[in-house]
Amino acid sequence: MAHARRELLLRVHRCQLRREDLEDCYSQATLELVAHARKGGTFSSRLHLANAIEQRFVSRIHDRRRALRGRSPMQAALEGAMSLGSSGEQEVELVDVRAELEKLVMLRQDLRRVENLAQELTSDQRLVLACQVGLQMSRGEFCRRYGWSPEKYRKVAQRARARLTRLMASDEAVNEVDVVPSGRL
Repeated sequence: MAHARRELLLRVHRCQLRREDLEDCYSQATLELVAHARKGGTFSSRLHLANAIEQRFVSRIHDRRRALRGRSPMQAALEGAMSLGSSGEQEVELVDVRAELEKLVMLRQDLRRVENLAQELTSDQRLVLACQVGLQMSRGEFCRRYGWSPEKYRKVAQRARARLTRLMASDEAVNEVDVVPSGRL
């Protein structure tokens, strides 16, 4: 009976879950009824058995949908997860589906510009910015680790940010001139 009703019930409820999830729900419902029968449970007719299968199946569908809506944070996370492949397969690049593509491209370009322009800072300025941004290191920890006074740290960090800001602005101005078509200046 379970085999005969399987395709019909999967088609009827196809809009509620993915095919794999529906098959899991149907398997669970069938196993529950087999366990019920092994414990001595009976069904009065084939119609009763068919209705019991459908009722259990629909119940499992509701359970799965409730888990996906948030009662189970782990299930919701797994639902949105992407397989990264195993070793030996081609590397998969992760994409932030929440970010707009244009904004993401612009942020990556800015990050490359900062990386290139940071080479024009002094080694102390690069060290301070790298510890602030990359390592999220506090001023106190930095001063203890490198033997600097808080005042030296403040001045070097302030000068590094100001110089990097000026470098970014001048680089942006140069890039805008390069982009303007000839004859339009």
